[in-house]
Amino acid sequence: MNIGIDAMGGDYAPKECVKALVNEVNSENCDSHFFVFGEPKALSKYASDLNHQNITVVNTGVSISMGENPIKAVSTKKDSSINVGMHFLAEGKIDTFIGAGNTGAMMVSALYNVKGIPGIDRPALSSVLPQQSGISGVLVDVGANSDVKPETLSKFAILGTEYARAVYGIENPRVGLVNIGEEEEKGNVTTKAAFPILKAQKGINFVGNVEGRDLFNDKVDVAVCDGFTGNVIVKTCEGFFYNLLKRGVEDDFLSKFNFQNYGGTPILGIRKSVIVGHGISNSETFTNMIKLAKNVVESELISKIEISISETTEI
Repeated sequence: MNIGIDAMGGDYAPKECVKALVNEVNSENCDSHFFVFGEPKALSKYASDLNHQNITVVNTGVSISMGENPIKAVSTKKDSSINVGMHFLAEGKIDTFIGAGNTGAMMVSALYNVKGIPGIDRPALSSVLPQQSGISGVLVDVGANSDVKPETLSKFAILGTEYARAVYGIENPRVGLVNIGEEEEKGNVTTKAAFPILKAQKGINFVGNVEGRDLFNDKVDVAVCDGFTGNVIVKTCEGFFYNLLKRGVEDDFLSKFNFQNYGGTPILGIRKSVIVGHGISNSETFTNMIKLAKNVVESELISKIEISISETTEI
């Protein structure tokens, strides 16, 4: 498998990315080739580490920083590590592309260069939902789309369902709509309109509304919401987790809220595998991003989403 990595993405770039790559290519079972995209000056100090038969360094231009406007940056910095990596992905030179940099830029570049799956108007990001039983659920969307139409939430349900099946092995994922009450009539204008659409949506196992307190209690396997709500949920869990760690609280269930254990999330709805990681990703996070990228490709998640969308929606 050919895996592309944006070495310039993240607060600790390229050091932590390179550290993960060195560990990966020197492992006994390494069967992948890595294409490392980055600025020559930044990568030069790691030349000896990157001098490996399983690594190809691709020199790029000025990188896109975390604070830049995604659309402007992608359109003006055409030779950035993100754009060049996406070009390689679109042309089939790599099977998947990983980055921990500007999430918006990764999304825009993926849409512009790789293109979205027909029938998906808004690609989404997801997050792991640890469950009391020990399995992992999926939360979609967690930040890509702050405002959505009711119909878009039904597409998120399909994306999350296929992700839960392919990556987490859940045969018939239960889908819930994140809301302020379990009753059908509860919610805002969007969720009220989305409920009957989800109820009638083919190809998903919709079980109704789910409240925030039940997201981790095995009531649903896929929780659907707009990106604003999803991002607040994820960041609240993240802050709560780190505050408990500072207080010396350790627990197996709580450890599942550590994003480093999962690496990142695929951009669901893109025609190829693109994995986006946290901006403060360390080498462990990059290692887990690589594992996730391999899983997404090997499980044929993208083709399964394409089939499901074509069978359940009118394109």
